[in-house]
Amino acid sequence: MIGDTVVCAAPPLAGLRIMHVVPSLQVGGLENGVVNLVNRMDPERFRHDVVCIGQAGPMASRIEQAGVSVHAIGKGQGSDYGLAVKLAQVMRQRRPDIVHTRNWGAVDGILAARMAGVPVVIHGEHGREAADPEGRNRRRNVARRLLGRWVDRFVVVSGDLARWLAEEAGVPAGKVVRIKNGVDTEKFHPASDKSALREKLGIPPEKFVVGAVGRLDPVKDYGTLIRAAGRAGLPVPNAVGTQAGDGMLLMIAGSGPCREELEQAARAEGLGERVRFLGERADVPDLMRAFDLFVLPSVGEGMSNTILEAMASGLPVVATRVGGNPELIEEDVTGTLVPPGEPEKLAAAIRIYRDDPSRAREHGQAGRERAVEKFSLSRMVRAYEALYEGEKDWKL
Repeated sequence: MIGDTVVCAAPPLAGLRIMHVVPSLQVGGLENGVVNLVNRMDPERFRHDVVCIGQAGPMASRIEQAGVSVHAIGKGQGSDYGLAVKLAQVMRQRRPDIVHTRNWGAVDGILAARMAGVPVVIHGEHGREAADPEGRNRRRNVARRLLGRWVDRFVVVSGDLARWLAEEAGVPAGKVVRIKNGVDTEKFHPASDKSALREKLGIPPEKFVVGAVGRLDPVKDYGTLIRAAGRAGLPVPNAVGTQAGDGMLLMIAGSGPCREELEQAARAEGLGERVRFLGERADVPDLMRAFDLFVLPSVGEGMSNTILEAMASGLPVVATRVGGNPELIEEDVTGTLVPPGEPEKLAAAIRIYRDDPSRAREHGQAGRERAVEKFSLSRMVRAYEALYEGEKDWKL
């Protein structure tokens, strides 16, 4: 049985109907981007359905626009050879003008859309998995190339993904369009009073707070961050009997399958009270404003929403030189890039900001300016509106 949850029952009278097909609406960057898009697009010109391949998830409750329905197919682990038929059934019921599938987990929606006679099919690539961080899985790339015949437009969030689709997956470059992720720079902004926020969160005022926000998934490689945190607490030169790490706190917000493993790693490093696992949080903007430094140690990224949120919050960023991260971070201007999987180099980058507060402030301010100028949420929404209407004019 296919579930159907209507988020808000008052439908708009007219508009181009877009069906977004996603793996789920669990908490994550892709899901956050879809919700922001649905909430911000002009309701007089666009109507939306969201179809989840698995279960819906908590992000469904954040959809605010009237008339948006969320359908959960309920697929479990393993193959479901009837998935395309189930998706096509929903599409025939809802009759979208455009189907927009996202990432490998939703590629069955491409075939389903053609089975259902949907006029326009768009497929988005937002990032890759830990098992294939460089996107070289031959079977999947052959499937992308074959399915690409039925895709009118591929959307990517970074130049790295655009190059990969053309060079590794064999997708015609003329079908690929890049739309950068956007961040709400009003919701995410620098703190006017960091001490009050820290008191509310129970953070001692003297601590240097290293923060990370994201799903505790292998692709994020928080194990390297924990090992780096242990190494960042090396003795300060000429400070007999003290440890720099005693004044440093690592806070990791998010849930996911790696939590128990990461907690064990923190104990093995002897970090004790110097690392806090916060779980899923609804107060991420406040958390960002309470941090001194944001770190993302991923082994693969599309275009990180959390980096954008950190930049908008006025934080310097240390991240791995993978995927779209170099397109966000200006080296030695807004942050620092390090190789993936190297805790010593990550620790060294953390120590630079811990030991040089003026550098941290300058990079944080520059990051905020860059987020406002180049990565606003309104810019992203306008780009998708133009894409959908442009494809409509061409095909409908």
